[in-house]
Amino acid sequence: MKEINFISSDIKSFTLEELTEEVVSLGEKPYRAKQLYQWMHQKLARSYDEMTNLPKAFRETLREHYEYTSLLPVERRVSKIDGTEKYLFGLNDGNVIESVLMRYRFGNSVCISSQVGCRMGCRFCASTIGGLTRNLSPSEMLDQVYSIQRMTGERVSHLVVMGTGEPLDNYDSLLRFLRLLSDENGLNISQRNITVSTCGLVENIRKLAEEKLQITLALSLHASSQEKRKELMPVAYRYELADVLDACRYYFEQTGRRMTFEYSLVGGVNDSQEDAERLAGLLKGMNCHINLIPVNPIRERDFVQSDRQVIEAFKNKLEKYGINVTIRREMGRDIAGACGQLRKGYLSRTKDPAQETSDGSA
Repeated sequence: MKEINFISSDIKSFTLEELTEEVVSLGEKPYRAKQLYQWMHQKLARSYDEMTNLPKAFRETLREHYEYTSLLPVERRVSKIDGTEKYLFGLNDGNVIESVLMRYRFGNSVCISSQVGCRMGCRFCASTIGGLTRNLSPSEMLDQVYSIQRMTGERVSHLVVMGTGEPLDNYDSLLRFLRLLSDENGLNISQRNITVSTCGLVENIRKLAEEKLQITLALSLHASSQEKRKELMPVAYRYELADVLDACRYYFEQTGRRMTFEYSLVGGVNDSQEDAERLAGLLKGMNCHINLIPVNPIRERDFVQSDRQVIEAFKNKLEKYGINVTIRREMGRDIAGACGQLRKGYLSRTKDPAQETSDGSA
């Protein structure tokens, strides 16, 4: 797996303090760092050329010494059903990643990718087909948000790291990204408006808890027992469910932030009333919320969505036990809205134009 040493050359991944040190080392006044930082993280400049209040000689020096990440729009789809927008962006090395813009009454929410591909192997997810190519740098994560805000002209107020990749498998880049995104000198998105999803990397859940950020942590649970979780999520062979849930309790203890549990309902696999009862027992006493997600059918798997009546019955059973639960609204179904589907379809078409991807939604 290729790693990016973003600290040494990727200027958009620098904190303001680091940037100031770099600028001074180049013989410039410290205030130039603040100007440069604002161009990158407030004005969302696409290149050094747009930074018109910086001396031309300084811009040339920056160009010589530092990579400037600016994603290339490859494809943009807009749902005719709900206005959800799906983006495919090209990276400097030729890889592609995808992001989603969802409009809600409370504001615009963007879902970003944290890796090119994914190695977690969850059975129902298109993102993991083909495995992991590499991690994304903080700037590549940031510029998904910046690019969408530039292209739409609309403010992004909420952020979810639920696209392609396992965020906690790219821990250092994720942490730097979160700090930059919520920095008052940048877009200043409230940490309380940021959600990070994980399939359950226990050590890194505990590590993140100790950072005491105010983000929401969402665990991809998807099963009511260890054995059933193994059927759906290979990560369960590495971590016992009890240890994962203990780490989630630790996260709440350290941050005071209510846990969210994602539960994809797969017809005939994990959607029975017995599953609902076991799930309620697992989470008894926890300060949590459950998102029930109708599974996204993909061509490579034979999983099907649960019937609507089964989903409602599952929800009702959980509520009977006092669990806070919602059914996630399906968005972008007509534009390959689910994680990994647009990217996979693009890769299939560019390798074999006769291939097409299936539809679905997140």
